[in-house]
Amino acid sequence: MAACVWCRWMPRLRHLPDLRKGFVRAQHVHIKPEDEADGLEEERSLSWHNEVSLEGYRLHYNPSSYHHFALNSAVSYSQRDNDEDEQCVFTHVPSFWQQGNRYNVSCSRHLSSSKNTLLDLAFSKTSEPEVPSVSPYQKKPVLPDVKVDARAFHKCRPEYASVSLDFNQRPHQIKWEEAMQLLQKVTVLKGSMKTSDVSHFLMELSCLHPDKMPLVRSDQRFIMLLRYSVEHLRHFTQLQLLEVLQSFVRLDMPSTHTVLELYEAELIRRSSQMTLHQLMLAADLWRCIGKQVPQFLQHLYDSVRVHLGQVSVPELVQLLYIMGEGRHCPKDLIRSIEQLLMHHMQQLHPEEVGAICLGLFKSQTSISESAVTRIVDKALSFVKELSDFAIVNVLKYLRFSYTYHRAWLEAMAEEVPQRAHRMGVKGLMHVALTCSALHYSNDSILTAVAERVPLLVPHCRSKDSCKLLWAYGTLGFLPLRSPSFYPSLTDSLRQRKAEFQRYPEHLLTGLLGLAFVSQFPEDLIALALSPDFVNLALKCTQLDLKKDLFTLDGAVALELPQWTGPRLSCELRDEIAEMLWKFAQSDVCQKPEVQEAESALKDLLGGEEFVCKRMILPHTRSIDLEVHLDSTGHPVPVKLASLEQSSSTCPSNQGWEKLNVGVTITDDLLAQIINKNTTKAPLAQPPKVKTASLHRLQPDESGRLFDTVLDLTSDIIETLTKPKHLGSSRWDSKGPVKVAIQVSSRNHFCSQSQQLLGLHAMKRRQLKLAGYRVVELSYQEWFPMLRKSRAEKLAYLHCKLYDNLQ
Repeated sequence: MAACVWCRWMPRLRHLPDLRKGFVRAQHVHIKPEDEADGLEEERSLSWHNEVSLEGYRLHYNPSSYHHFALNSAVSYSQRDNDEDEQCVFTHVPSFWQQGNRYNVSCSRHLSSSKNTLLDLAFSKTSEPEVPSVSPYQKKPVLPDVKVDARAFHKCRPEYASVSLDFNQRPHQIKWEEAMQLLQKVTVLKGSMKTSDVSHFLMELSCLHPDKMPLVRSDQRFIMLLRYSVEHLRHFTQLQLLEVLQSFVRLDMPSTHTVLELYEAELIRRSSQMTLHQLMLAADLWRCIGKQVPQFLQHLYDSVRVHLGQVSVPELVQLLYIMGEGRHCPKDLIRSIEQLLMHHMQQLHPEEVGAICLGLFKSQTSISESAVTRIVDKALSFVKELSDFAIVNVLKYLRFSYTYHRAWLEAMAEEVPQRAHRMGVKGLMHVALTCSALHYSNDSILTAVAERVPLLVPHCRSKDSCKLLWAYGTLGFLPLRSPSFYPSLTDSLRQRKAEFQRYPEHLLTGLLGLAFVSQFPEDLIALALSPDFVNLALKCTQLDLKKDLFTLDGAVALELPQWTGPRLSCELRDEIAEMLWKFAQSDVCQKPEVQEAESALKDLLGGEEFVCKRMILPHTRSIDLEVHLDSTGHPVPVKLASLEQSSSTCPSNQGWEKLNVGVTITDDLLAQIINKNTTKAPLAQPPKVKTASLHRLQPDESGRLFDTVLDLTSDIIETLTKPKHLGSSRWDSKGPVKVAIQVSSRNHFCSQSQQLLGLHAMKRRQLKLAGYRVVELSYQEWFPMLRKSRAEKLAYLHCKLYDNLQ
């Protein structure tokens, strides 16, 4: 029997020449008990546990350790690799969410050994997840979701077999009767069991059919075998230890199983005796089990620093894969990794490039812009050979690094429409999210994804639905362009309400994306602004959701005038508004383009009392220069006290529907300056402008001296400061006209486009609803003006403020 097991497992370890050496050198050394506070499984503190000492180790009873995840195929492990860790996990669930959770916990089982030691083990099962119903907007049958293989790059080279576990080479399966015989031997041997017997039995049992694994794990004799494995743990050779760890992968051991902590501690103790390949294989096995082992990985990274010369392409790609799954890359290794990437760039295969990008993305590792460009250039060189998964990984890293690679994005405009019909919802979400982050609006990509997503809605997590809504809302994808896109995703949020108890940020993300395109599902908004949900969101310590709540609340106040549902409290709104204003004062208010616009407007209109720099709509998170004009076009002093009262963050819900609607000005700068005297009235003779004389200027009576050597003649000043008569039909005769002057930047628009991004488009729309006329000082026009003379700036502002408000 032992010979059969050895024949089954030897092919898996044929690439580890140092294992035989490790077998000979193995020493049986007894050390002091490991300290309990090793940082292993911090979540154990949430569960009560019973401790017992075995051979210097400490075991903890933890019922949650035995929650079983069905991972019976290689694809299952790959799917787990592809799931990103979430943030803001709440351990205390509010009562209003309780109905969404149902747990069944089985009683614990106790076993006594001949040494009167005790190992308490319990297995718990959760209720089957609810299958979401088909959306009413689903016009076609539900399609199966697409599974991806995150470990496909292992097929590129045979050398990966020495540093990773290949699920495609599963050992020959044994029959159920054989497994029962093995478990019976465990009972017979008991205390006389040898170390080789323990590893042999575990390896044999792991060859059973995956469907039978739950029965084995719940068998009392298997639990006894695990206890014996702990007693013999320090007597395992290097080879046996790795074999047992591989058997745990095949047995589908729960990642929170208490026994695994002891194996991690033993591997950490032996790390200095293990080769680089052995350490990488062990790290991969931990990943396959699904257990986070940051302390062990630190020893792996220490070995990498020492053996950088041994890191070839397989080791480099596998290392980045492990770093990505561990969500960490040591800072002192980043430079070395970048150099290795550049050195081996030409040898990389398509799937390896995808794996590299995913590892860098998940570990949040920033490399130089030139290195990112070279990696994407390499991907572009064989873009047709890349799998859909690899393409998505490249897009992920472009999003993380904020690298706008035009050639790659143009290639995506061709590739995504051809691939979208076979891609899964997670991949489509990342495609859309990358376009959103890079402000890249492409009709071909967006339309292809929008047509595919409604067919996959039943497979959408709340995260997928909400990020898709955010991406499309940010890029201004209007509902009419794909009638089923927004309704199907909105309906999926209703079906996934229970998920928002753990990730409240997802609901706010999705609702803001909808608000950008004037979509307001009132039932979901009522949930998001309810006191219970607001309290839940405010408890999130890793994310500041106050601003998102404030933006949603402000949008509701303006765009849903008849809203009678919940709102944020006045105190919370005032607190957030003050926080945003303080930040704006230290950031955007200090920008030269804003300060110059404010100064020039004060000169143009006759004093600082005619210009007010403030956040007219604080929930839109940006500032404006506010100007008031009467019906004849003369400036009216802006009274800050009345403005603060009228734009209080606690306005009445009544009367918003009666507000004025303004216009957005987008005339060309050159045409404005050349034709600055053109009016809708009969043409008058232009003033005779005297030739400007160049000489040293003296301060005027107010002590102000223009920052130019151009002498402003009286005719020029009269032309610039004399207001023009404004047609009363376009103005509200009840009071002064309120003008919001916005100094835009490149980041307010889609890339290489004049289309505003979602938040800024929503702000323009809501300023009009609030009774403001909007005048834009676009970055294409105003930024070049900063280098011009004061006279030219005043002429430009005069044209923007008066000629375009006719």
